[in-house]
Amino acid sequence: MTTRVLTGITTSGTPHLGNYVGAIRPAIAASRAADAESFYFLADLHSLIKAQDPARTQRSTLEIAASWLACGLDPDKVWFYRQSDVPETTELMWLLTCVAGKGILNRAHAYKAAVDKNAADGEDADAGITAGLFMYPVLMAADILIFRADKVPVGRDQVQHIEMARDFAQRFNHVYGKDYFVLPEAVIDENVATLPGLDGRKMSKSYHNTIPLFAPREELRKLVFSILTDSRAPGEPKDTEGSALFQLYQAFATPQETAAFAQAFAAGIGWGEAKQQLFERIDQELAPLRA
Repeated sequence: MTTRVLTGITTSGTPHLGNYVGAIRPAIAASRAADAESFYFLADLHSLIKAQDPARTQRSTLEIAASWLACGLDPDKVWFYRQSDVPETTELMWLLTCVAGKGILNRAHAYKAAVDKNAADGEDADAGITAGLFMYPVLMAADILIFRADKVPVGRDQVQHIEMARDFAQRFNHVYGKDYFVLPEAVIDENVATLPGLDGRKMSKSYHNTIPLFAPREELRKLVFSILTDSRAPGEPKDTEGSALFQLYQAFATPQETAAFAQAFAAGIGWGEAKQQLFERIDQELAPLRA
């Protein structure tokens, strides 16, 4: 039996290694499963909540689409589309709005966080909050329900949205006396890697510590050699635990290569040599994607 799997792709910013290892690479691997019918959509309508710049949104959407295709997503084997190219999604959003409880939307994490921030800053509760932010979960539910998706891979912070989609679907089915919608299930991959950035914190655009996925070879080398390390000299044993350098290597290497790298750490490999090995291992995987 074929399972429908739907994945939303954010269309803001330039993809970095954290996006690749944590989302793009595993999603593309999952798209090759024989028992899955996979849907991937570029969430350009969602991006308008934060960036109301049409030219920027269009440019970013094209860049993200090209990135996924370069990384191996096969449009002949999956459904790959732009959210705004399916106007029925926003039509369905209105129908779901008419059965969605406001109390449920009041509890949405993103909306509550914005309200709480306003309270902490001494602002009016609704200051700077748009109806788009408030209604975001309904649009996400429409994205999922319109294609009758069985499963939706998400991070733990997105599980609430899948639960809301189920609630709206159940209400709609009940009101209209027919099972129009499948009740989707959240799929959480506990093994999704979170990569450290150049400074050791989580790789994130907000920390300005990312390594762009398609950085030219020389830029990639420069960034790898800027990764923060401790002051231990060559010959001194080095810890793999908590080492951003080691974690990045592990994300791209085979188990055998990782074990050998760990032994080199214990034997006191110099940081310069360790960074060179990391650069070569990352470049080995990414060079074909840049071509």
